[in-house]
Amino acid sequence: MSPQVWDFIVERREDIAYNAFQHVNLVVQAVLLAFVIAVLLAILVTRVPALESAANSVSAMGLTIPSLALLGLLLPIFGIGPITAFAAVAFYAMLPILRNAVVGLQGVDRTLIESARGMGMSPVGTMLRVQLPLAWPVILAGVRVSTQMSMGIAAIAAIVLGPGLGGYIYTGLSQIGGANALNQALLGTVGVVILALILDALLLLLGRLTTPKGIRV
Repeated sequence: MSPQVWDFIVERREDIAYNAFQHVNLVVQAVLLAFVIAVLLAILVTRVPALESAANSVSAMGLTIPSLALLGLLLPIFGIGPITAFAAVAFYAMLPILRNAVVGLQGVDRTLIESARGMGMSPVGTMLRVQLPLAWPVILAGVRVSTQMSMGIAAIAAIVLGPGLGGYIYTGLSQIGGANALNQALLGTVGVVILALILDALLLLLGRLTTPKGIRV
């Protein structure tokens, strides 16, 4: 790292720390909401198999929508600001989790489910104590993909004044040739990558702590 870039970071360290926190906060909240919605939808799909094709189609087609196009569609509804950014990030975050949750729940051995039912477990108890724990590694893999993707979408959402590090990227690109244009673009880009790696490491740790010992890889 050149002294010029380092000096630029040091001079703006408080602002950078605040925007980094806002970026992570946006992604974590969006992924948490997406996780709840996706798992509930996946449970519904396992109860109504006819919905499986629709769920797969939504997941596949949703990922083909360009992020800038989705932000443009959301602007008339939510206006410019963090709500539009949050809605876009949550939408994309839900898709990988939904796909993996459906695959994970459907991959649970039916004999285990029947055994749980034979022991007197209710359908809700079987889902919470058997199916979800066994499907959790696959679901968590979807959460990891979702989180990494959401970090980039959150940066793009700065174009609608979403919070986070994306503002540095857009400011740098709009001031190409200026004194600190390159520094701002690099700061935003590298910052997003570093935060993404940190979140992924935390999710790996979460998986290690929450995955039943009998099914750990």
